[in-house]
Amino acid sequence: MFYNTLHHRWPRLAACVVGELIAAAAVNLFIVPLNLYTGGLLGVCQLARTLAQTHLGLSFGAYDVAGILYFLLNIPILLMAYKTLGKALVFKTLVCTTSYSLFYSIIPIPSTPIVADRLTACLLGGILAGVGSGIVLTCGGSGGGLDVVGLCLSKRGSRFTVGKFSLTFNFFLYAACLILFSPEVAIYSVIYNFFTAMVLDRMHQQNVSVQALIFTRNDETALARFIIEQLGRSVTYWNGTGAYTGENVHVLCVCLSKYEIDELLHAVNTIDPHAFVTAQEGTRIYGNFSRKLG
Repeated sequence: MFYNTLHHRWPRLAACVVGELIAAAAVNLFIVPLNLYTGGLLGVCQLARTLAQTHLGLSFGAYDVAGILYFLLNIPILLMAYKTLGKALVFKTLVCTTSYSLFYSIIPIPSTPIVADRLTACLLGGILAGVGSGIVLTCGGSGGGLDVVGLCLSKRGSRFTVGKFSLTFNFFLYAACLILFSPEVAIYSVIYNFFTAMVLDRMHQQNVSVQALIFTRNDETALARFIIEQLGRSVTYWNGTGAYTGENVHVLCVCLSKYEIDELLHAVNTIDPHAFVTAQEGTRIYGNFSRKLG
């Protein structure tokens, strides 16, 4: 079931929506009641919502208008990304962004914090938000916002990577929080984002490189074709001899992401159930290696 969810289009899209629900619930239930701020584009929307409430006297009841602002700001970003990143990624991002904005807007914000201690709330909110966002990324989706802008800049040859752009943007965002509000608001907002980023890195599998060696006595071309045609990876293979049996064996070597290793193992087991596979995670790969979003 888990394999089908991760490797078929519509179940993966459904999993993205569930991930956005978890992430939105984490923010609304643990972070917003304490008047803290997430990073990125949503953080700007939250800041604009707070300024509208305090300086313009607007009231939005138990719901957060920042979700609607987030969706509206993503429209020009997605239009910009359509030509740069392609329609497939933009479609997934649109579904994820719409889902997140909807969930964020309709999930009621508790009138009193569920967890009064700010550090504990940041920990719980960060874990849940990281898990939700990790599910989205692992299933090939994107929550939109700064990630899409960073990808566009990187694709166009800018010196800004996705990470550098996000860090620079959040620096100015939290500097504004520090000026406009108390130091505690900025500090605990940073702590929340730190917990979220830690969990997200553990959940997100596409950024973990793996080197796999496949040992098979069958015709190696069937496995090679699958790796090239289905995974879009290149493969190198050579002939060897088993020292214990003295029999000929084919060895295939391929580098891929941790996300793709499950699909490879499933194919190996289907094509040759007697094949022997070793996988080394965290391999450093340089040069012409495609890092995919899923």
